[in-house]
Amino acid sequence: MASRGKGGVREALLQNLIEKIVTGKIAEGSTLPNEAELTETFGVSRTSLRETMQYMAALGMVRSRTRAGTIVLPKENWNYLDPLVLDVMLSCGADDGFYASLIDARQLLEPAAAAQAAANANARQLYQISKAFEDMVDANSRDTEAWSAADLEFHTAIINASGNWVYRQFASAIRAALLASFRLTNRASQSHEQAISKHQDVLEAIRMRRPDAARYAMEQLIGVARSEIMEALRKPRRD
Repeated sequence: MASRGKGGVREALLQNLIEKIVTGKIAEGSTLPNEAELTETFGVSRTSLRETMQYMAALGMVRSRTRAGTIVLPKENWNYLDPLVLDVMLSCGADDGFYASLIDARQLLEPAAAAQAAANANARQLYQISKAFEDMVDANSRDTEAWSAADLEFHTAIINASGNWVYRQFASAIRAALLASFRLTNRASQSHEQAISKHQDVLEAIRMRRPDAARYAMEQLIGVARSEIMEALRKPRRD
């Protein structure tokens, strides 16, 4: 890590430690090695190490106490909404409950955001939602990378158009839920026409300023996503 810039060293160390904790290589309730050992093991400065530990403490993953050392906290304390934690959870193979919680969050937040977008979106925001939908149509079912990027933008644009700053704070969780869906399910095997139709229903309800219809259309869209994820989770997954 020493060959990286200061910011790169800290980021690499942070990701390394989070991965070890998430995967259980460093168990909950265990005490981390002391500062001298950690700086030698990872080849980082004390400043980078201390900044990393401060960040992890803010995430609720560790707690430092004089004499007691730095203890890894139970996962109930962790801030799963932090983008780095979310990414590590998805990359390292989260359990079924994690995926179920993400789709539950979508079911709770996105229909409400769609209803508020229908009521509050300005012309620029409506254009961004429409443009994301058009990109989905143009991507077609064979280009899964472009399709997924446009799908992410579609849902993000709706959250932004809701005008609710609290919903916007959960945007990283929504994006993580979508990414989880993309990784778990074979997008190429899904019905492109059905997916386009469901997204178009949401778009048209927002365009027509019909909050109740927008809420219902988003509920239907997420219902399909839930079924796909639950079906994928029932299948054996390769390591």
